[in-house]
This record gives sequence, C-alpha cells and structure tokens, in this order.
Amino acid sequence: MNTLQNKIDFAVILRVKNANPNGDPLNSNRPRTSYENFGEITDVCIKRKIRDRLVERFVKLGGKEGKAEAKGQAVFVQSDDRKVDGATSLRDRAEKFFNSIGKTLGAGETVNLTCSEWIDVRTFGQLFALSKKKGKKKEDGSDGEGDTGISIGIRGPVTVQSAFSLEPIDITSTQITKSVSGEGDGSKRGSDTMGMKHRVDHGVYVFFGSMNPQLAEKTGFSDEDALVIKKILPKLFENDESSARPAGSMQILNFIWWKHNCKSGQYSSAKVHSSLTVNPDGGYEINSLPGLEPEIIAGF
Repeated sequence: MNTLQNKIDFAVILRVKNANPNGDPLNSNRPRTSYENFGEITDVCIKRKIRDRLVERFVKLGGKEGKAEAKGQAVFVQSDDRKVDGATSLRDRAEKFFNSIGKTLGAGETVNLTCSEWIDVRTFGQLFALSKKKGKKKEDGSDGEGDTGISIGIRGPVTVQSAFSLEPIDITSTQITKSVSGEGDGSKRGSDTMGMKHRVDHGVYVFFGSMNPQLAEKTGFSDEDALVIKKILPKLFENDESSARPAGSMQILNFIWWKHNCKSGQYSSAKVHSSLTVNPDGGYEINSLPGLEPEIIAGF
C-alpha cells in the first residue's frame, strides 16, 4: 500500500444550535470561548469525534470478529463508553497487542507495528509514555533496577486546528435538577441535587486541517487512509448525540477538500486556508488558486 502521494488541505464549516459543542471542565462545563467571546471547539475534541467514527467503522468492518477487512483499522485511543475490546488502559491495550504477536513494547520495530495496527496512530501520531516499573528491593531496602520506562513519540501526518465561531456567541445557562435522593425515605436531597446546564444558542464555526505526505512516509498513512478521513468528516456528528448535544443540534454544513498535485504542495497551507472566507450565516466564498481546484462536499 502506497503512502500519501499528494498534500491535502481541508476545511469544515459547521453550525451549532442550542447545544454545548465542547464544555470546559475548569469552567463549570460552560462552552469554551476565547477571550473575545468567540466560541471554540478544541482540536482534541474534534479528533476525539473522528476516533469515535473510526471505532464505529472498525466494528462495521467486522473488527470484533477478526475479519480480514478490518486489519489495520483498529483504534488505539478509544472512549470508555465506546470501547470495543477488554483493555483497561492504553498500556494494557498496547501490551496485549504486542504479546499477541510475540513482541515486546519498546522494541525497535514498535513504531512500525503500532502504525500498521492502529489507524489513529498512523493518522494523528501518538506518544507512548509508559511509567517505569520498580524492581525488587535490595537487601539494604533500596529500590533495585527495574523498567526504566518507555517514551516513544510518533509524529502523525494529519493535523487538525481548533474550530472557532465566526461571531461572538451567546451562552444560555439553565438551572436543573441533576439528581434525586436514592436512599432513605426520599425526604432529603443530596448536596449535588441542583446543577447548571449551558448551551450555545447559535453559532457557525469553521476549522482547518492538513495532511503531510512527508510525515505519512514515516507512519504508513496511505491514500486509502486519507479517503477514510474524507468520508468521516461530513458525518462527524452522527451517533454523537448526548444531553449536551441533542440530535440535530450539531450540523456539518460544508466540507472543502483541496488535493495538491505533488507531495510538497502547490501552495502553503496558510495560503490555501486563507483562500476560504466564511460568513456568519454559513455561506462562504473561495478565492481561486491557479492549478488547485477545491472539492465541495455537503454535510450529511
């Protein structure tokens, strides 16, 4: 399988209506905003949703049954509520894989093996920073020599920027009853009975990304992998419903895909991204770049 042969840039325009697209746990889970009150969805949140869609794809391919079509399509960083294996942690997942093939995590071929097994590792990269294990105690009571720890960094070819709203957003906060008494005669309520729920009333956001063929050579990210991401992004919010994000409250409006004619790209990513102008109502304009034709894909 050939690695990515052409540089790719992309942009996603999305609409939020009466939803909390990305709560800030350090600010009572209020929707994230910049200092200028523009709405924000972090790149980590976006990649989490991409990984969730990749997990669903892995299951559809028969990965849980070990079908050949799913080989190399497993996801390393899985959400606890969407986990499709019995791994209790990332280290447990990695060690189980290496034990299954008779290898040791941290060996020279670790990068190649992890990239060939997990699509999100060869897409976004991964840092395998595993804590050391203490050795047996010496006679004098001091720690003996043990595992010195493993730290292996893999730099992925696909980068995703945070999404920002086109205009400052309005946030509505509502007081709610988040729990009821589950003990005693029910006459007393717990101290955490009342809570707050926050939502963005309306906002149009945009985020950008890029795929680097030079880095793809190091992880094995292929043209086929790029097409997988291309198919996922227009459906990013499918099966992502929750109390904070009711069905239909998050919508991909348009997805723009620029495929360059070479590995180095005809233009810088900054120039390609700045050729797109998005209006607060979700409309957009694209300035023409000679030799680089954008592909417009409507949201699902």
